[in-house]
Amino acid sequence: MLTDPIIFPQIDPIIVSLGPLAIRWYGLMYLIGLGFAYFLAIQEVRRGRAPFTEQQVSDLLFYGFMGAVLGGRLGYVMFYQFERFLEDPTYLFMMHQGGMSFHGGLLGVIAVLLIFAKRTKVTLFQVGDFVAPLVPFGLGAGRLGNFLNGELWGRTTDVPWGIVFTSAGPDPRHPSQLYEFFLEGFVLFAIVYWYSRKPRAVGSVGGLFLIGYGSFRFIVEYFRQPDDHLGLLTLGMSMGQWLSLPMVLAGVVVMAIAFKQAANKASQATA
Repeated sequence: MLTDPIIFPQIDPIIVSLGPLAIRWYGLMYLIGLGFAYFLAIQEVRRGRAPFTEQQVSDLLFYGFMGAVLGGRLGYVMFYQFERFLEDPTYLFMMHQGGMSFHGGLLGVIAVLLIFAKRTKVTLFQVGDFVAPLVPFGLGAGRLGNFLNGELWGRTTDVPWGIVFTSAGPDPRHPSQLYEFFLEGFVLFAIVYWYSRKPRAVGSVGGLFLIGYGSFRFIVEYFRQPDDHLGLLTLGMSMGQWLSLPMVLAGVVVMAIAFKQAANKASQATA
């Protein structure tokens, strides 16, 4: 006996309007993610688990957020809408039309971490290890915001939990936003946070994050609807998968360097 498909409810993307200002679900999710990151970071500083002051952490998170937004927009335009950018360069600044790329945002954050590391006289690996556990919760919150907005839906499916997103047509689709919320948010946070609780080779926590996110994103892309104007690329993989592969590779390289440096220090200490 066939059951009726699950119909995605019409959820207003705007929670409340305050004159010319509007509070949106998507923005609220990012605000929650940033708030959680700040709370967790301050706790780490107060417990003596970070070589930074509370003011430095506040600055790091603020500029890191800006790097994620600017890098995310630039990455989306360069990776997914480059032809449109060539036709109209001002499209880069049309953020009201939507369009953000995690991989671009990651590059923006790394640029901020490089500057922060230089100014605080610590290594990039140290800053990366500190930031890595702060990120997954915000990623999960952002994917939940995508779901509430009824956007970035999955491919068509006949699984019982398939959802009909009316803006995507009459067929049930994978709620890939929730898959990403679970894997890239909850599971990745649990893994990275657990790993960071004990002394590790400097750089290995950040490397684990890169491997974890890249792997989970690569898997979920098999259930996520590719961008219409791009479709599937070489080897039947999406743009998100091609961008995730170097991320996983970078994570492996970072962890290899971290363990090698730790081994060298251990051998020098016992020499």
